[in-house]
Amino acid sequence: MRPSGRDLSEMRPVSIETGVTKHAEGSCMIRVGDTHVLCTATIEDRVPPFVKGTGLGWVTAEYGMLPRSTTSRMRREATAGKQGGRTVEIQRLIGRSLRAGVDRVALGERQITVDCDVIQADGGTRCASITGGWVALRLAVNTLMKAGDVISDPLIEPVAAVSCGIYAGQPVLDLDYPEDSEAGVDGNFVMLGNGRLIEVQMSAEGATFTREQMDALMELAETGVGELAAMQKAAASA
Repeated sequence: MRPSGRDLSEMRPVSIETGVTKHAEGSCMIRVGDTHVLCTATIEDRVPPFVKGTGLGWVTAEYGMLPRSTTSRMRREATAGKQGGRTVEIQRLIGRSLRAGVDRVALGERQITVDCDVIQADGGTRCASITGGWVALRLAVNTLMKAGDVISDPLIEPVAAVSCGIYAGQPVLDLDYPEDSEAGVDGNFVMLGNGRLIEVQMSAEGATFTREQMDALMELAETGVGELAAMQKAAASA
């Protein structure tokens, strides 16, 4: 039995509320159980120097956790003068994941920055950030298309992510914090809505795993991402 009482293949309740900020070209609040992330997308008519002159667009991301997003207060990274290694790793993951679903030629030579701020954390913050980040990106691209600045839709497929792991010897979908902290195997799966893989992060946290277990986790992830992609499309078109 999972601590939450969920079935092995059951995700936490997911909601995606769009248009939650006034100024961003795209925004949403994604809630995956008790993990809540504010995602905003900002369009800029510039690109990084290594992209300038290529005619290609760029999508990047920044990620952060608020001081009381967890059970005890954490220090703001700005007060330390630098980002922690975990933060840098996660925001790079978000950026490259979102870029995998973008036709950068169709986007044109402009940059969209997706900011993901964790309001409350209960496991799976990077996965929620990627999933919500795509919705914010979708809304920002809609703004460009309505204005006629982009003719062909540069978003190929939804990009979503979900965690899976081996908990109490069983493959489970969408780990919350109690499961994540005790899982023998932990994995994050980033996919396009059509099931094609973008990135898989899997590691043995307390026990090794078999190929059969990895395949079982992949199947769970495909199910979860399929559900998330449908929610993303519904939220972005509402």
